[in-house]
Amino acid sequence: MKTWLLLAGAVLPLAAAGAMPGVDDAQRAQRNWMMQCQGCHGAAAAGNASGVPGIAGAVARFLGVEGGREYLIRVPGVANAALSDERLAELLNWTLQRFDGAHVPAHFVPFTADEIAALRQRPYASEAFAVRAALLAALADKTGTPGGAEVDQAP
Repeated sequence: MKTWLLLAGAVLPLAAAGAMPGVDDAQRAQRNWMMQCQGCHGAAAAGNASGVPGIAGAVARFLGVEGGREYLIRVPGVANAALSDERLAELLNWTLQRFDGAHVPAHFVPFTADEIAALRQRPYASEAFAVRAALLAALADKTGTPGGAEVDQAP
């Protein structure tokens, strides 16, 4: 019995780590979501009536269009988050898989601290709206759905 428990103690964390690529600690990522994102996007990532976009069931779709990955890093709420590059990469990876795992591409490469460091230095400001509109148009062209359907909301 002790051998089984030792084996389970060694294997279960590895299995959990493999469940979300790019996420070393899902509980930490969830806490960071709560502290950095949930206040505006909501606990269920549904957004709010004041124009904060719901990202549940939609955010990973940006990975399918050119510029979408960069957008997810440079959007002001992400780029300016009070997290290290490592923790922000983990949070982005967790968010994609937690709230829109169905649309994470099979070839998904997790965000890295180096990628975050390079792009968050140039956060979008007012152009975030235009960039989002262009990405939504690209999504609409790709999917045939006007406005990108569920992702057609404010930045």
